[in-house]
Amino acid sequence: MTVPTTTLITGGSRGLGREAALALADAGGDIVLTYHERADAASEVVDLIQARGRRAAALRLDAADSDAFAGFALQVRQTLGGWGRERLDALVNNAGTALHATIAETTPAQFDRMVAVHLKAPYFLTQALLPLLADGGRILNVSSGLTRFSLPGSSAYAMMKGGIEVFSRYLARELGERGIVANTLAPGAIETDFSGGMVRDNPQVNAMVAAHTALGRAGKPEDIGPLIAALLSGATGWVNAQRIEASGGMWV
Repeated sequence: MTVPTTTLITGGSRGLGREAALALADAGGDIVLTYHERADAASEVVDLIQARGRRAAALRLDAADSDAFAGFALQVRQTLGGWGRERLDALVNNAGTALHATIAETTPAQFDRMVAVHLKAPYFLTQALLPLLADGGRILNVSSGLTRFSLPGSSAYAMMKGGIEVFSRYLARELGERGIVANTLAPGAIETDFSGGMVRDNPQVNAMVAAHTALGRAGKPEDIGPLIAALLSGATGWVNAQRIEASGGMWV
């Protein structure tokens, strides 16, 4: 499998981003990853990638601060220059936070935070990085199974992810003349620390997910990382403007 030479993964210090970074490194790619607060976790991922003989760098990014994206793009350019490169080959918009509140409970401040992190950030970060993205490159936006099935308390989060799926289609359309492929990956319930580790650490939630999944279990990070690497590979270049769900068959 031929993977991108250099991939930028937002939220690459933990969870699905971490697994994607390691899977891409295992396949021969170099990684620029972002983190928000956990510099120690990001440094650990960098060390693991370098131990595989690949280049890696961790850059701090507050996804809610779109005013900082131009400066961040400059940091990415400088990082690539240090590796003797000018372009990114792939971008994975993965960073995000959870919100569990019913429609009746959700506040405007909570909703605005979801917009900033899950809609505005991928849109304007991608915009800032487009000059660095190589022609023929890849963009993968991470969505959620919650755009297909509904769970009470997830409305605002799911709405944002629905917007990301639309964004992917428009990216594919507008960037097609550059040969850039854009898709959406929609994971189901995965055993990570996302949302306080709810699926991983709460036996009742884990059992509920397993009971409603055709393969009889919740997903694991290692189910998703290699899939991200595959979707960014040269073998999938004709898959474009698509939503790919990886849920083990939840609610089918």
